[in-house]
Amino acid sequence: MADASTRHAYRDRLAELLPQHPRTVCIDTDTGLFTGSEFGDAGSRYLNIGIAEHNLMGMAAGMAASGWMPFVNTMAAFAASRAAESVKIDIAYNALPVRIMATHGGLSAGYLGPTHQSLEDLAVMRALPNMTVVVPADTAATRALVDTAMDLPGPLYARLGRKATPDLPDDAGLPVVGTVQRLRTGPDVLIAATGPYPVHYAQQAADTLAGLGVGATVLNVHTLRPFDVAGLLDAAAGTRLVVAVEEHWHCGGLGAAVAETLAEHQPTPVARIGMPDTFAQHAGSHEDLLTHYRITADAVVDAVMSRITRERKAP
Repeated sequence: MADASTRHAYRDRLAELLPQHPRTVCIDTDTGLFTGSEFGDAGSRYLNIGIAEHNLMGMAAGMAASGWMPFVNTMAAFAASRAAESVKIDIAYNALPVRIMATHGGLSAGYLGPTHQSLEDLAVMRALPNMTVVVPADTAATRALVDTAMDLPGPLYARLGRKATPDLPDDAGLPVVGTVQRLRTGPDVLIAATGPYPVHYAQQAADTLAGLGVGATVLNVHTLRPFDVAGLLDAAAGTRLVVAVEEHWHCGGLGAAVAETLAEHQPTPVARIGMPDTFAQHAGSHEDLLTHYRITADAVVDAVMSRITRERKAP
């Protein structure tokens, strides 16, 4: 399959499924992702309410409480900030089956600047009781997530990208919500990543490390809540270092979840590859910003080799 964006994979799969699920609705905030014509005879269940994200969440909560299943479309930065109060009180508090499909996650809205980049959303959403938080790594996983969402209890937050990103290998299989996906196994270090580019970079780093004599296990940690504690501990057992890779500020994202889990259950050194504690200082493409802030395969390799070098120098 050619590389595509996770947001378009979501759009295409929902267009296929909506006519089959008569209590499902799609509510849009003028994102441009849908026109309504994609849904055929079910087009009356597509509602574009304009740029009104807070209203979007309240409206979706009311519909969900009345027996509907809303898929709501907005940008991640707006879902996690502008509409956060309504997500918390109207949706999460009542454990309502609203599917928040948030596009432009992480740095994927590169040229639009910090107002539209979303580097706090995973921290916000994984803090909410009842909320399932998922970051699909490719288009196949996104389509599978839409299928799963049709039967998943309670609310869901899904972080999606803007433009095409690399797909996982065909033999990777499909992830299961709530369970880490092991992509390769090695005895020395664990690389845990979330999101399309971080997972891609984790696999590239593992290939480079293998050439340096270091065996790496790679996990696709696609579900941030509920967090697969047992899966992480099993993969980390016996390793000398765990590296967490994400498009998110260090505070509250995957790296924080990994560090919290290991500190509580199985103390292991952790290195975190992610966005430093700053807003993006310049505009650029998704890939440009990832490179500028060293969310890269090379950064993962450097973190691992620095740890190994320190161990060798230690008395």
